[in-house]
Amino acid sequence: MKSLKAIQVLAKIGKVLSKIIFILCIVGFCFCAVGTVCLAVGVESVKIGDITVRSVIEENSGIPVQMMYLYMAVGMVFCAAKAVISKFAEIYFKNEIADGTPFTLRGSKELLRLGIIDIAVSYGAAILCGIGVAIAGQFIAGTEEMQFDGFSSIGIGIAMIIVSVICRYGAEIREGKTDNL
Repeated sequence: MKSLKAIQVLAKIGKVLSKIIFILCIVGFCFCAVGTVCLAVGVESVKIGDITVRSVIEENSGIPVQMMYLYMAVGMVFCAAKAVISKFAEIYFKNEIADGTPFTLRGSKELLRLGIIDIAVSYGAAILCGIGVAIAGQFIAGTEEMQFDGFSSIGIGIAMIIVSVICRYGAEIREGKTDNL
């Protein structure tokens, strides 16, 4: 039973980490939204002597304002996507802790769903941002530098799907519903 205790400890850690990631994604989304609004509305009016805050940002970052809008929009999409994934992960871990074992049919279905959601949402966000950046590239120079290959998590999603099959098999053995091979 040491292994089951270790699994439960890992599930509790997973639940806490999922909640933290969810909160950080919400905060990141809000910062991107506020940054976009501030850049659009008030940055030109804030002056220090003869210098505007907008010109300081442009000169020190080396990024044109149009690209800043694009970066913040992409940031909002990826923060929203990862918030969705982490919320589903938190739900899975909460239910696994309540069940006391990962070897339940409900738990295996939730893990399968989490794997599919992870793959679909992360790739969906990357595709959406890729389309948006391609469209923006027609009007803004320098968009070809933006890459989204590090944001999709197909490997983690596939691992969750495989582990869900293992957990389903364990649940079937526990309930005595498996055929001996």
